[in-house]
Amino acid sequence: MSDTATGSPTTPAIRCEGLTKRYRQGDLDVDVLMGIDLAIAPREQIAIVGVSGSGKSTLLHLLGGLDEPTAGRVSVIGRDMSKLGPAARGRLRNHALGFVYQFHHLLPELTCLENVALPLTIGGQATRVAAKEAERLLERVGLEHRLRHKPGEMSGGERQRAAVARALVTRPSCVLADEPTGNLDERTAARVWDLIAELNRESGTSFLVATHDHALAGRMDRVLTLTDGRIDEST
Repeated sequence: MSDTATGSPTTPAIRCEGLTKRYRQGDLDVDVLMGIDLAIAPREQIAIVGVSGSGKSTLLHLLGGLDEPTAGRVSVIGRDMSKLGPAARGRLRNHALGFVYQFHHLLPELTCLENVALPLTIGGQATRVAAKEAERLLERVGLEHRLRHKPGEMSGGERQRAAVARALVTRPSCVLADEPTGNLDERTAARVWDLIAELNRESGTSFLVATHDHALAGRMDRVLTLTDGRIDEST
């Protein structure tokens, strides 16, 4: 059995078919995504690029089950999200997916260790077991000296590395990252990207990363451009 929450070695980590999102603004219907088809293979790293407002965040929210599509469907490790109730969807999301955002979203009242262990405790793991796994990941990202520190006592790069560890602590099938280095300086951003690539090789977790940085995106296996609600593969 794989360390990640994959259905099988050949099952896409995430697949979407005909994914459409439309918002109502006054008397107008605004189409943000129009019939997106995408499959993320196990271990694959994909970058999504596009101008601000092109729908990158919307796409990640739909793929992660954080929002409902207007049409189309999303499958995570072979399970159709639309056929799951809220509780089952939440369990699948917690087990099979990790999330990293531009801003770390660590809980300020918790220590670094507690923040990273949180997805495991929410999933029912014993506190001691969750803490041990969180400590292992934090050592892996170079934060073994920050276990008892709260986010306000850590640098921006340290907080973002903690967020990456939190996303990986459940050994998910896929991590969805929305501008994960957009709030970091160039040197720190490069370190976070190196970390993502290294953990991808070691854990087999897939990554789908929305970013404005074309140079960093070029380090991924595939680069997809989101334009006018549709995806084009540029490399």
